[in-house]
Amino acid sequence: MNEPRDPHYCQTRPLPGRWRPLLLISVVAALHGCSTLGSSKHGEEKSASKEAGAAPLSFKVDVVSDNRRIARHLERYLDIQRFSNFPDLQAGELRRLLGEAESNSRDLLAALGYFTPQLNLKAGEPAGESGMRRIVIEVDPGEQTKIESHDIRFAEPMNSDPISARQRRAIQRDWLLKDNDPFTQEAWDASKTAGLRALQRERYPTARIADSRATVNADTSLAGLQVTYDAGAPCRFGALKLEGVERYDAEGIHNIARIPTGAVYREEDLLDAQQRLVSSGYFDSAFLLLDSSERNPDEATVIAQLREAKMQKIVFGIGFSTDSGPRLSVDHTHNEMWPLGWRALNQVEAGTNTQSLATNWTDMPKASGWSWNTGLKLERSDYGDIKANSVSLTGGRSRTADKTERRYYLQYDASNAEGSEGPHSSSSLMGNYAWTGRYFNDRVNPTRGHGIAAEAGLGLTVTPEREPFLRLDVRALQLWPFGGRNTAGKRSRLALRAEVGAVFAGDSVNIPANLLFLTGGDTTVRGYSYQSIGTRLDDGSIYGARYMAMGSVEWQRPITVFGDAGNFEHTLFVDAGTASDKLGDAVLFPGVGTGIRWSSPVGPLQIDVAYGTKTQKWRLHLRVGFQF
Repeated sequence: MNEPRDPHYCQTRPLPGRWRPLLLISVVAALHGCSTLGSSKHGEEKSASKEAGAAPLSFKVDVVSDNRRIARHLERYLDIQRFSNFPDLQAGELRRLLGEAESNSRDLLAALGYFTPQLNLKAGEPAGESGMRRIVIEVDPGEQTKIESHDIRFAEPMNSDPISARQRRAIQRDWLLKDNDPFTQEAWDASKTAGLRALQRERYPTARIADSRATVNADTSLAGLQVTYDAGAPCRFGALKLEGVERYDAEGIHNIARIPTGAVYREEDLLDAQQRLVSSGYFDSAFLLLDSSERNPDEATVIAQLREAKMQKIVFGIGFSTDSGPRLSVDHTHNEMWPLGWRALNQVEAGTNTQSLATNWTDMPKASGWSWNTGLKLERSDYGDIKANSVSLTGGRSRTADKTERRYYLQYDASNAEGSEGPHSSSSLMGNYAWTGRYFNDRVNPTRGHGIAAEAGLGLTVTPEREPFLRLDVRALQLWPFGGRNTAGKRSRLALRAEVGAVFAGDSVNIPANLLFLTGGDTTVRGYSYQSIGTRLDDGSIYGARYMAMGSVEWQRPITVFGDAGNFEHTLFVDAGTASDKLGDAVLFPGVGTGIRWSSPVGPLQIDVAYGTKTQKWRLHLRVGFQF
């Protein structure tokens, strides 16, 4: 088979073997001569440079402008800054950098929306013994360009699809760059990406930007924006394909993921399934994606790339919180504990205020999503000012759906307070039903949405007397965004929290200590120590109460720190709570304060300083992660 010949190809005859050594010696000698000549020439140039006594070409760039924000931006990002102390900078290279500084400045200003700047560059002579030059760039940025109009288009068939009308309206409504807003390249890119992500999150995972343009009129400082989205074909969930499952039951893994086969694709459903697989404990990592080679978008295969966790694992931990102080912990996980084959999590924790030993066993979920579970916990803990030993044994079923979690279970509790001043020992048996709904836009760092949880238990004290009682606990959180967006698309919001708990029983009935209510601390009423708000005994000690209520109003607003406008927030808050055995004796404990939030990969890092108006003391509160 003949291959096509390169037109520049030249065929030569090979040299006879006896000539090859002679040719090699000649080439090496010639190269050595060239190297010697080059070295000599370089040495002469270097010597001449020394004799001339040339000073190093170091310099300092100063940007002068009435707009200090513009000046700082240019001083930070100009390319010429990288060579200000370059050791081998030559005069020709410096002239080239000076020639490019003006165009580089114009590019940086254009990215901020300034398209008609006036620039004046001055390069001074070396000054002082250091020979440092001063390069001054005088900048009048002119008028910043504003948005005159924005046109958002959708390619067919989505453009005429009535089912997609809601998505189209949402993208147009939530468009970041509104008319009369200042134009910046960063905001323009963020706006296009936000619209694309809104499409990709629901029905159209293969959506793309087909065309985009920003037309700027330099004379009027107005810009017209246009973007066209090509949504592609709408997708529905198909079958789940597992990759990397060898040790654990594949059917049980399908029941954990619960992909809604046949339903319209939603990224949130995919992430929910992925989160269930990760939190199940059977996998070190789980990543779900649609098969990109799928030819039938109505039955798009979901691929689960899984890495199984080891059968057993031991984790040693050390931690600190402003609520409970320092603590040590040991967690042992067995993913197929004998004899039931259930997953067991065994925990030992030793802290300043609490020492506990616990084990929880959980079955693989059935096709319905329900799974059996049981647990035992032995604890020695502070309940207000009273230290008590308690035992809790539970058993029941639970089911975690897309946004809700349901549990019903039997619970046996027994507690014994230490010291003669504490309440008498008691035990109880209670049937419970718990429901939790989480409707937030993000599981790790939510910015809007709400959550509500309710738990009800009907019980009977076993010792010292048999008396009925009813226990209720309801809590809620609302995140309400408002106001305009910053350059990173972030908005201010209000965070509203509330919790109410009650135990209804006769006045003489002894309720186990771990079923009573206390409040105060990092996650409840800031400005007060952990669980320091409760009912007062005759000797003045604080103990768990039968009634509890707390609420919080927090204003969270985005701030820019080190140029980061998307991950930091400042907060102002007011908390208040009370706990008492009698509603008429309730005393409100307010707390006010301020804090900083950082959206870390594992959730918000919260640093708060709060003042308790009852104690008239300041307290520091630290917390990592979002929980509801």
